[in-house]
Amino acid sequence: MSSTGYALTGFVSWALLLLVMMEAIRTHFVVTGKVAANAFTPDNSGLSPFMQRLARAHANCIEGLPIFGGLLAIAIMTSKTGITDPLALWLLGARIVQSTIHLASISPVAVSFRFAAFAVQMAIGVYWAWKLMV
Repeated sequence: MSSTGYALTGFVSWALLLLVMMEAIRTHFVVTGKVAANAFTPDNSGLSPFMQRLARAHANCIEGLPIFGGLLAIAIMTSKTGITDPLALWLLGARIVQSTIHLASISPVAVSFRFAAFAVQMAIGVYWAWKLMV
């Protein structure tokens, strides 16, 4: 598999891992009687700040998947992975860094680093979109 394929698989797997983490914690809350099964909100409001950050980090992945994952998929489908391969794992790394920082803190410094990781993804995405179009 190309780096592009690994990055796309990694992106989807990372979103899945965040979802599994969130649902495992939610399941624990239900089983221990801390939260009713029908009391959860999509943003985990009413739960710990970590759970709210986890919900948002997962949502960020889902929001980015059609864009970044779409570009990776287009490269695979059009046999143009030579365009995406060199930066594919950098994109995945930047996504994981962004999510990890999101889970760790919302301090001003953390938010700035998190945005920097997202900016890397945007720059790579714009570059790929341009190269795939021309």
